[in-house]
Amino acid sequence: MNTSQLCPKFEKAMSILSKRWTGLVIYQLLSGPQRFCTIESSIGISGRLLSDRLKHLEDEGIVKREVYPETPIRIEYSLTEKGLALQPLMKELEKWSQDWITSKDT
Repeated sequence: MNTSQLCPKFEKAMSILSKRWTGLVIYQLLSGPQRFCTIESSIGISGRLLSDRLKHLEDEGIVKREVYPETPIRIEYSLTEKGLALQPLMKELEKWSQDWITSKDT
């Protein structure tokens, strides 16, 4: 594989995933579609910041926002195929953290 093609793509991937809270949002959505308030309370992020991260992930094609025409309106967020492809990476990171991160590191 040509490294000149790999490096910019790797750099882009790292810039997407390295934003604070982004990994946790993706990890939370691995369990299935969720409403905004569920994600917000599960990871302890502010609504404004969560909205920003979800919008960014939506723009990148990682998260899908679905609006249900009910009363009241229901909005759910889920991972796209591109987002679900991150599952092995997230599971390996979870395993790595369990093996190598100690309570004094947190």
